[in-house]
Amino acid sequence: VKGEITAVRTGPVVTMYELEPAPGIKASRVIGLAEDIARNMSAISARVSPIPGRTVMGIELPNQDRQVVMLKELAACTAFADAKGNLPIILGKDIAGEPIIADLAAMPHLLVAGTTGSGKSVGLNVILLSLLYRFTPGELRLILIDPKVLELKTYDDIPHLLSPVVTEPAKSVRALKWAVEEMERRYRMMSAISSRNITSFNEKVSAAIAKGKPLGRRVQTGFDPETGEQLFEEEQLDYQPLPQIVLIVDELADLMVTIGKEIEVLIQRLSQKSRAAGIHLIMATQRPSVDVITGVIKANLPTRISFKVTSRIDSRTILGEQGAEQLLGKGDMLYKPNTGAMVRVHGPFVSDEEVEAVADFWRSQGAPAYVDAVTEEPEDGGFGFEDDMTAS
Repeated sequence: VKGEITAVRTGPVVTMYELEPAPGIKASRVIGLAEDIARNMSAISARVSPIPGRTVMGIELPNQDRQVVMLKELAACTAFADAKGNLPIILGKDIAGEPIIADLAAMPHLLVAGTTGSGKSVGLNVILLSLLYRFTPGELRLILIDPKVLELKTYDDIPHLLSPVVTEPAKSVRALKWAVEEMERRYRMMSAISSRNITSFNEKVSAAIAKGKPLGRRVQTGFDPETGEQLFEEEQLDYQPLPQIVLIVDELADLMVTIGKEIEVLIQRLSQKSRAAGIHLIMATQRPSVDVITGVIKANLPTRISFKVTSRIDSRTILGEQGAEQLLGKGDMLYKPNTGAMVRVHGPFVSDEEVEAVADFWRSQGAPAYVDAVTEEPEDGGFGFEDDMTAS
């Protein structure tokens, strides 16, 4: 394959060589040479991909000395401090070493895959910590589902949780059902005051509270017996601003094996409608095979992150193209937003002690106000986020 190297860009983990192939050479031919390039350069792996909007191909080779990307540095950077989104999360640094901050509210749901040792669990911790750095329990509530029992247990009893960390499959189904019920309830509330999403709902409610005038709506109560005209009454709505809810499942494969069909239907319902209601899903799995990441789940979780996977087939399952099998592990990932091209990101390292310190800080701020209906079927068949919130 003929061509010339037009630029070399060194980053914290990999160096990218920009190759301008000779006229008439197909991109697929260059991509197919990835393993030969790695062998000739004595590298562990090489990733070759087209650069969107340009005629060059990017050849990424790992650096001899890999820099560690630290969460502290990214949490303090201006890109995170000035992030405009509703739920900004830290992902890491790109090839050039620039911070990559994404907005979970715009995604609006995220599918994460990666084998053991790829940095998937650390990546989930980074997402959780970036949310905990920014938001109080009044602004954000969490439901953590952890069938592996060990990964998310550190966060037990922080005040953001809506229930203790869920580890049983049956309770996981109940938690997802509760999220669907809560979504429907929020839609009814937003409809009552003509809001199209949670942001405008909270703005209207906060403005009404600030003025000291509760919101109201006209309700038809009947007809005038003499004239036959409709009778209306003003109903007062005692609403409070709603927190955003993030629901994280750490091992989707465990749930798909035990209660696959039920989980699939609930994920589908939530992912199609819950964005406007301020409910967002993050699903993670070690096994990105077709029986875990089914067509339905893929179609409804458009934003993907893949850490290192074992084969090209797994890479295609999660991202729709190969490349994730060439990653270096330890936080090296490919981030595919629902709009735009795939980006290679190096995730920051966060130690267990740091996670523990943040969780301990939040635990010291107050006890969690758990909502029993999240994990237990209510006796009357109803549910209530507000009821439990006001009772606690």
